[in-house]
Amino acid sequence: MSRTRGNLALVSLFLATFVLGSTELVIVGVLDLIAADTGVTVGTAGVLVTAYALGLCLGGPLLTAVSIRLDRRTLMWASMLAFLLATLTMVTTAGFELLLVARAVAGSLHGAFVGAAFAAVGSIVPAERMGRAIAVVLGGIAVSTAMGVPIGTLVGRALGWRGSFVVIVAVGVVVLAGLLLAMPSVAPAADAPGLRDQARSAFAPRVLAMLGVGVLLLGGQFTVFTYITPFLLEMTGISDGAVSGFLLAYGVATAIGTFAGGWAADRDASRALLVANVVLVLSLGLLHLTGTIPALAAVALLAWGLVGFGLVPALQYRVASLAGPARDLAASLPASAVNAGIAAGALLGGWALTGGGLPAVIVVGLLMCLACVPLTWLTGRWAGR
Repeated sequence: MSRTRGNLALVSLFLATFVLGSTELVIVGVLDLIAADTGVTVGTAGVLVTAYALGLCLGGPLLTAVSIRLDRRTLMWASMLAFLLATLTMVTTAGFELLLVARAVAGSLHGAFVGAAFAAVGSIVPAERMGRAIAVVLGGIAVSTAMGVPIGTLVGRALGWRGSFVVIVAVGVVVLAGLLLAMPSVAPAADAPGLRDQARSAFAPRVLAMLGVGVLLLGGQFTVFTYITPFLLEMTGISDGAVSGFLLAYGVATAIGTFAGGWAADRDASRALLVANVVLVLSLGLLHLTGTIPALAAVALLAWGLVGFGLVPALQYRVASLAGPARDLAASLPASAVNAGIAAGALLGGWALTGGGLPAVIVVGLLMCLACVPLTWLTGRWAGR
């Protein structure tokens, strides 16, 4: 494939994951509107976030497994089309129960699409650019956090929560057309092992340990990030307007860090993951010790943003390397690990907040990331870099 065609394919994947990431997270900004419209409490409406994450964690790998012999291009456009239909169902339904089901289905299709995209990039770019190609796919999600979610929230506040999802579906239709035009056919390898043999390799102890790194590192981060707004308001002592600025800076750092993380993964994925782990520990440590000083809290957030999702390309790269012939099946597993970590982190953060307040939240997240350092170092010693 020519480099130009490959770059166009990567752009289409970036735009597709931007749509997926926006759909997943924009709901946080309109949760109260959904609760009022569907007649449930805000706490109950929060289950919509959990349903999406669980759908991605469990349904994504399952859909990948049953479609393992399908052309990756076919799986991507079919997943995106079904995803848009599930999102449209959310717009048209009046009942909370159907809304919950639609969110879980959308999460499953999100996981299937991302797994297929990661499996496909190996055919789009040469091996020495694999990390950067992975970062482009992840970059759509990172940029959706920094830009798509705030814009979608603004639309939802102005036009109603359904309006934000209508806009997402409209953009998604255009992205789907671009995907069909730009993506080449990516057939499974003719000599690829069967599903049972792939499952044996994809869930080998070394791969599971690598996924454990992802769960711990994202879990540690989201133990803190779930409650970062009250921390900045109460502990750092900044205004509501300043919180938006701090979080925007964090989002931009996340987007930059994701692309930089892809470059680092191409050079040495194991080292990139270990360095990110250490910087994450130092960032959360700085936030814990000096979080009452706005300038130092901002420095901690920027450093955290640069490595927080910047480590994911290296994680994806290592899982694919360790899975060997099962890399197509394993491609969806890091996304499941990331979302499992996010869900667990939010839960642990809530417990820590109840038991010890905001300082305890930071400590629990910091200890999770610190405890991961030996495991990150150990997995980096294994072959398959």
